[in-house]
Amino acid sequence: MTLKTGKLNADIIPGQKAAAPRERKKVRDLEVVVANVIPETPDTVTMILFTGNEFLDYRPGHFLTIDPHQFPSLDRFTRYLEDIKGRKESPRAYSLASAPDEKHLSITIKAEEYVSGTTLYPPLLSPLLVRRVLPGSRMVVSGFTGPYTLPEDIASRTRHLVHICAGSGVVPNYSMIKYALRNHPELRHTLVLSNRTWDDVIYKKEWDYLQQSHPDRLRVVHALTREEDATRFGAGVRQGRVSAELLRELLREPGDAEFFICGPGITPHDRKRARDLGQEPAMRFMETVLALLGDMGVDNARIHRETYG
Repeated sequence: MTLKTGKLNADIIPGQKAAAPRERKKVRDLEVVVANVIPETPDTVTMILFTGNEFLDYRPGHFLTIDPHQFPSLDRFTRYLEDIKGRKESPRAYSLASAPDEKHLSITIKAEEYVSGTTLYPPLLSPLLVRRVLPGSRMVVSGFTGPYTLPEDIASRTRHLVHICAGSGVVPNYSMIKYALRNHPELRHTLVLSNRTWDDVIYKKEWDYLQQSHPDRLRVVHALTREEDATRFGAGVRQGRVSAELLRELLREPGDAEFFICGPGITPHDRKRARDLGQEPAMRFMETVLALLGDMGVDNARIHRETYG
């Protein structure tokens, strides 16, 4: 999410090489104080969370969850959605923008929209978090979990990590890239980041800083789908969607890389609507990228993915 933003359908690819077994950590509740709220885009913020704990055990890419029932201002909306769904509203998952070697937790949240005819239910929690939560606010979060993480043995698998993300799907990869740049100097990274417009790009200043600090180890390429002249934003900005031509340009030896893909995918609602119309659901970002990598001959065992919708 993540935050991304309301998540999550994380997939572990069959045959993917597993990291060494680790003791399963119990998810626990933490009371946090919002130390700062940083605007990222017109509809996205990063929250800096103070926990009072000096050490928090999580992996780059993990997410935490926030239960909407703790917010009295949402009570009537929560109860209404539970009535029409016939089930209790579940906690929402948001990817950690922070890395484990940083002092504070942070999450980046995009305010979801309701689109008539497309969105099944109005978003419940993300608009409140983005537009109403101020520094000094307290809340309870639960963490940390999720299979979409930077493997502990990543340096033994590859020397090149390729991150292909869309919108707020870049949040867990931001954590992975920061952590790996500091702790795995032998690794280099290519990030392909898809957004509609330049104003939608999350962490613009941070990407510039990280590229300048690690010019031989990080390359960021933006693919903008709704800009008339994307190239005016710089040499690393391209017009259009992530394409086979772009990936072939950036990846001379794709078979040696490890891929981390995060973005919107086909949802159960998409499948039901298509089934009702007697159609196949239209491919979204995740399905499109997986098809492109398959055509390039990339082994599924080298693909890590997380979808949301």
